[in-house]
Amino acid sequence: MANHSLDTLFAALGDPTRRAIIERLAHGPAAVKELAAPHDMALPSFLQHIKVMEAGGIIATRKEGRQRMCRMEPNALIPLQGWLEWQRLAWEAQIHQQKD
Repeated sequence: MANHSLDTLFAALGDPTRRAIIERLAHGPAAVKELAAPHDMALPSFLQHIKVMEAGGIIATRKEGRQRMCRMEPNALIPLQGWLEWQRLAWEAQIHQQKD
């Protein structure tokens, strides 16, 4: 994965449609048509969500015959995980200081 900024990753995750796509892709690759089916929007609008996620490095797409397949990018969310863990530790330290 390329080095994507936290801002780009948070923006890619900031929409419920994109989070639903990630939840689906956690079970394995899927065609864009399959991913779009549960969402009440035109395909061009849905494809914009795919582009945002691909630009954020969260998913990758490839053409297979007449379908565009999507898959999660391995390790894409590791930068977020590290940042969230750092925040958790800082908050716990602050809470511990307040109790003393």
